[in-house]
Amino acid sequence: MPIPLFDTHCHLDFDVFAKGAQDYLISAQEQGVEKVVVPSIGQTNWEKLEQLSSEHSNLYYALGFHPYFLATANESEFAQLEQRLNGTSEQCVAIGECGLDFFVDVDIDKQERFFIHQIELAMAFKLPLIIHERKSHSRLIQLIKQQKFTNGGVIHGFSGSEQQALEWIRLGFYIGVGGTITYPRAQKTRTTVSRLPLEWVVLETDAPDMPISGKQGNINHSKYLVTILNELSLLRKEPKQSIAAQIWQNSHRAFGICE
Repeated sequence: MPIPLFDTHCHLDFDVFAKGAQDYLISAQEQGVEKVVVPSIGQTNWEKLEQLSSEHSNLYYALGFHPYFLATANESEFAQLEQRLNGTSEQCVAIGECGLDFFVDVDIDKQERFFIHQIELAMAFKLPLIIHERKSHSRLIQLIKQQKFTNGGVIHGFSGSEQQALEWIRLGFYIGVGGTITYPRAQKTRTTVSRLPLEWVVLETDAPDMPISGKQGNINHSKYLVTILNELSLLRKEPKQSIAAQIWQNSHRAFGICE
């Protein structure tokens, strides 16, 4: 029987998966992936995520604004986001994907305004955050502390240092571990992940992006989560079954989901 797994970050609503969620989730379940969280990128896909979750009880979602897509976003859309949060089901488990990305050509002031507003919404609705972080660790930490945010969440696609990871953990955030650790050249991330307290680690694919080693150029899929688990077991020199059991608990706890 496959070890039960939880993909905490997958963009199942993207057009590349247009054949439908049903086939996708069946393929994932065949490899042990029992639950999936789908973060939004902005107003354009909130309704689709709500619809998908209403059709699949093992699919959870988050609502928010991804920093990549803020160029065309309008702050008036926060009123619609708040309205949706007021009427969401229990399958809406976080705000996000949100955060700061200092690598893309999107106005930093606008990124910060949107991120702060999303922190405020997460506090108001008692939800965790799914945070996108690139070249922005120090500023994100600063803003989280300034806003006195204590609901935690997940740092998506973590690739920083052990010190940075522990800073997030002290603030109540889980570390999202993905396909990066399957690449031998990603030595810093592999070493960091091998040393982190397992109680603060969750797994993710970021499908259709972030393919695992050996699948470069292909569409990523939640079914490959087991490969990430296998690599984590090798890196930590711990039994795969015990790692999976702990991460299953972590994933539910991170989003306030009952097992």
